[in-house]
Amino acid sequence: MKKIILASAIALVSIGVSASPALAASGNTSSASGSATATVVQPIVLTHSSGAALGFGRFTTGTGGSVTVSSAGVGSVGGDVAFVPGSTNSADAFTVTGDASRSFSISTGAGSVTDGTTSIGFTTSASAASGTLSVGGTASFTVGGQLTLAGTEAAGAYAGTYSATVTYN
Repeated sequence: MKKIILASAIALVSIGVSASPALAASGNTSSASGSATATVVQPIVLTHSSGAALGFGRFTTGTGGSVTVSSAGVGSVGGDVAFVPGSTNSADAFTVTGDASRSFSISTGAGSVTDGTTSIGFTTSASAASGTLSVGGTASFTVGGQLTLAGTEAAGAYAGTYSATVTYN
């Protein structure tokens, strides 16, 4: 009988069967729950103030030059340009609403005014490059600009647009 058991063991080893302990399920697997968070932020919204406009005023062009309006609404001329009596200047105005106490950046683009035939280009500058919303979630800023004149522009009323953008920091 010893020979049969020994022969059986040799036969099992030669065909690749080996005895190894079975691994029990407990201790081989473990699970835990993770955590997640999310914060929804009120979107930032830029609104043009009703009735506001970047007003370059009334002027003669002479041989050319520029009209500059500060973000505080103060106008000045350069070159051969002159304001006419009674001319007024104004800065444009915007309000910002969004997530309370969050900071944001401000950018404004160039624009042009036209009388339907002739376009006059201008650049803009905001009263600040950035701002912070109040604890109530509001802020405001103004925009000035510089209109560049060739001196060949026809007399008349000119109107146009430019872009302003606010972005959360």
